[in-house]
Amino acid sequence: MVPKTSQKANSFKHKQKVAAPLGNAKSTVIPGWAIAVVLGFTVLIWSRALFNNFVYLDDDQYILTNPFIRDFSFNGIKAIFSSFYFSNYHPLTTLTFLFEYKLFGLSPMPYHLLNVLLHLLNTFLVYKLGEKLSGKRITALVVAILFAIHPMHVESVAWISERKDVLYSCFFLLSLLAYLRYMDTGYRTQVYLGALGLFLISLLSKPAAVTLPVLLIAIDIYKDRKINLRSLVEKVPFFLLALLFGILTILSQKTGGALKDISSTFTLIDRFFLVVYSIAFYIVKLIVPVNLSAMYYYPNILGGTLPLQYYLSLPFLLVLAWLLYKSISFCKEILFGIFFFLITISVMLQFFTFGYALTAERYTYIPYVGLFYLAGQWIAKADTKQTRKITSAIFLFVVFIFSIQTWNRIGVWKDGDVLINDVIKKNPTTFDGYWTRANLQNNKGDLQGALMDFNKVIEYKPDFVSALRLRGDILNKSGDYEGALSDLNRAISLDPSNAEAYNIRGNSLFKLGDMKSAILDCSKAIQLKPKLVEAYNNRCMLKAMSGDMIGALEDVNIAIELAPGNADAYSSRANIRVMMNNYKGALDDFNYSLQLKPDDALVYFNRGISKLNLTDTTGACNDWKRAMELGNNNASQMISQYCH
Repeated sequence: MVPKTSQKANSFKHKQKVAAPLGNAKSTVIPGWAIAVVLGFTVLIWSRALFNNFVYLDDDQYILTNPFIRDFSFNGIKAIFSSFYFSNYHPLTTLTFLFEYKLFGLSPMPYHLLNVLLHLLNTFLVYKLGEKLSGKRITALVVAILFAIHPMHVESVAWISERKDVLYSCFFLLSLLAYLRYMDTGYRTQVYLGALGLFLISLLSKPAAVTLPVLLIAIDIYKDRKINLRSLVEKVPFFLLALLFGILTILSQKTGGALKDISSTFTLIDRFFLVVYSIAFYIVKLIVPVNLSAMYYYPNILGGTLPLQYYLSLPFLLVLAWLLYKSISFCKEILFGIFFFLITISVMLQFFTFGYALTAERYTYIPYVGLFYLAGQWIAKADTKQTRKITSAIFLFVVFIFSIQTWNRIGVWKDGDVLINDVIKKNPTTFDGYWTRANLQNNKGDLQGALMDFNKVIEYKPDFVSALRLRGDILNKSGDYEGALSDLNRAISLDPSNAEAYNIRGNSLFKLGDMKSAILDCSKAIQLKPKLVEAYNNRCMLKAMSGDMIGALEDVNIAIELAPGNADAYSSRANIRVMMNNYKGALDDFNYSLQLKPDDALVYFNRGISKLNLTDTTGACNDWKRAMELGNNNASQMISQYCH
């Protein structure tokens, strides 16, 4: 009889013998420092992202105008964790933006740097996960390399707004590694709690982590753990957390109107093929990541049917499944890799329609790990010298091509203009790209560029109310009041509850000399949307020009109460006070307006007039000079008349 201690020793030796090679027994042993080379190569490729700017595609909402990252206080942090913002709930991600804004303001490089560092850490964690699952260092290395340089991952890393992707993935992978350690160390409670805690942090970074509990069951099966009552009960806290954050996600999406009902557009059969197409899309892009785009829109239903490729996706997947089924010797790895992919991608397959895109490259960041694992195991199982040469050559070629593609793709995310031009190039017959670019140009003050794109949007979608409204606003600013009135009348006929359209039409009517109708339109806008600051702001000026100074002040004070940070409201009140000869009060409002909006040429010009009336000619001249620098054409006349 073998003593108990000897049995333990023999068992320990046996385990060591199995784990030691960390590579194929017939192949060259992979050195431990190989992952350092991979990480160094990753840094080299992703260094290009550090010189990119904000892209103004969600970056404006999450960073440039996000009120939650401006309040660096206990109450500010509390608000982050207790509020939905921009149809999402990912407070930990917002918290990282809060600290970055406090330290670096709006310099884009630090934001990009943290994304790249998180991707670097995730690459290492993927390597450790592959090593832990397979016991083969070569498998782990293949998975890590593909994860690090795949072109489909550029969106997750190069887009600052996708911080939530790289952040949740970090804690998602750490939770998986903690769970594997929990299995290896005899199911110790503290290790289990560590995995659960990391899962919670992952959920707080992005709710896409909800798939982890199902993945844990898949890992149990893959690692030959017996599925019994205990193994299932221990998953209950994970599932409860997943359920909670699933509910929070639905609520947040509903709050922002991002949860769409497409039942009127697509039948149940159509929706089935949309899901099937999405799976096929991700598999094809895994192997051939070409013609990439920041947006992949829902298809147009032509003649009541989907485009042909949606129907062909089903036989494609069936043939692929049959080919995999024939690979019996590889069955276990195939099943695990596929289920890893399907489980983690499942919440992105538009069973419920979140957002406005059918598919997205960022959705593959974690799911592709399962398919990369298949590639790693395939290469690791090469059992002859000739086969190893062939697989190694294929792999190195793929790495070379993917690296070039990723480097080039990072350049596409340089800024909003480059990115949206690429989207339009890839989707030339879809209105959405033109719509996004029109709004970007409008926000930057490029009225002609915005007008051209709004024309294109309305050409493709003639009844698009928001496009008609915004084009009407641009036509107003360009002096084409009749054209603006035509667009706004059309927008209101299509949507009589559109408060913004009434407000902008009020401007058109005023410019056309119909003051009474202009005031009525602004009043209608306020009736429809009582907190529409712009309508109070417009109506106050109309009342002032009609001689109703008391009514004007009442309106502008309401506007300031509703939006204390609105520079235009303070400017409007200042102008009303000028009309009432209250130049000192006007000066106070002009000063505060310029604190909020330092580059407003018109405010400098008007403040100069107030200073002149307060006998501060030097101050007035300085203001007019600044107004002229900022493009105010009337300032030069005041300078020539009063400044010597």
